[in-house]
Amino acid sequence: MKLSLGLLIGQAAGGHPAAWLHPKANAAGSTDIAYFRSLVQLAEKGCFDLFFIADTPAARTDNLHAWSRFPMFMNVLEPVTLLTGLAGATTHIGLGGTVSTSFSEPYNVARQFASLDHISGGRAAWNVVTSANDYAARNFGHATLPPHALRYERAGEFVDVVNELWDSWDDDAFIHDRASGLFFDPRKQHAVHHQGKFFKVDGALNIARSPQGHPVIIQAGASDTGLELAARTAEVVFASASNPQDAKRGYDELKGRMAKYGRDPDTMKILAGLPVVIGSSQQEAEDRAQALQEMIHPDVGRFRLGTDLETDLSDLPLDEPIPPERLPKSANQHKAFFDGIMKIIREENPTLRQLYLRYERGRKTIKGTPQRIADVMEEWFAMGAADGFMMQFATLPDGLDDFVRLVVPELQRRGLFRTAYTGTTLREHLGLARPANRRAA
Repeated sequence: MKLSLGLLIGQAAGGHPAAWLHPKANAAGSTDIAYFRSLVQLAEKGCFDLFFIADTPAARTDNLHAWSRFPMFMNVLEPVTLLTGLAGATTHIGLGGTVSTSFSEPYNVARQFASLDHISGGRAAWNVVTSANDYAARNFGHATLPPHALRYERAGEFVDVVNELWDSWDDDAFIHDRASGLFFDPRKQHAVHHQGKFFKVDGALNIARSPQGHPVIIQAGASDTGLELAARTAEVVFASASNPQDAKRGYDELKGRMAKYGRDPDTMKILAGLPVVIGSSQQEAEDRAQALQEMIHPDVGRFRLGTDLETDLSDLPLDEPIPPERLPKSANQHKAFFDGIMKIIREENPTLRQLYLRYERGRKTIKGTPQRIADVMEEWFAMGAADGFMMQFATLPDGLDDFVRLVVPELQRRGLFRTAYTGTTLREHLGLARPANRRAA
């Protein structure tokens, strides 16, 4: 068995909060389709399973003094449109994107991703999110996000309806029989009659069943509610544990939840988030990472922490710890990030400056030579802490180029990663079976 590789694109210039300031990054790439084509083609050259676009349906509209220095999601292409534009520039790599269940309708999402699956020849994947910021909520008529549990309850019903819609037709329903005059066999449509707590859908998808049957379902929720939804519905899960021991426990625990839903653990791939900075020596990698950290403006440092702590830190001095009374008791948005910051505060009581220079959203960056990066990946994979990795690069395109040129050949030399694609669909790359139509006669 080989490990799986995805490429996470959050910001076009790279994953570091100061990436756009780096002279090797493409600061203006976020709406440049030619730039994205070059990225996805480079990832396909490296035999990646998946090219993945993160997204939120909102620009930030306050604290612009900070967002103007850290332009996360402030100028981005809509992901399904972008991925459709990339489908014709590639032949094998999977194309995954984020669409929120909180601010969409099941029919639209089912149709969008079925269309992408047809256009790409079976390479589409939908990342199921419930959204985690009130900027998005306000764009859709809500003052704030609904409570966490309610968002996930809606997401569960949403995914169920989408799966039903993807099974609107048998695989052989569209027969195009000129002799009989039948374009499709009427017996092979399976209209959806759904009435639930959140959605009422009475109809069928107006597109043939897609090449993968169902586009691949991705999920990344780290809360207990999110993990339960993943155990029931997800085929790829992004994990964010910071060490292999915790990752192994999380891996076993999540796959252990699947039996109650009648699922085999092999029907899910868990990809560990892996931000890396590569250097020709350990020192060079450390220096590259440190240079980026020093580019973080104090306004951005305070603001990133405040966003994930769900509190305003803008008035606090940089060289003192955050006063305990300014810290919320719990999170309503990104629970995993909140818990990670609170752990550092409890154990080390750093100053605010020390905390923002230390804080990394999600996995801690691995810095080192190509051999060191491959060692880390091999350790995690060999001990069953991950089925593969969702790669994140501090700056793009140079970080991806270094990885494809230097790390991928090392993984291939060790027999850990493919040297060529052997299938054409994302399911084939991931070793996931094509689902049968559960609504067929």
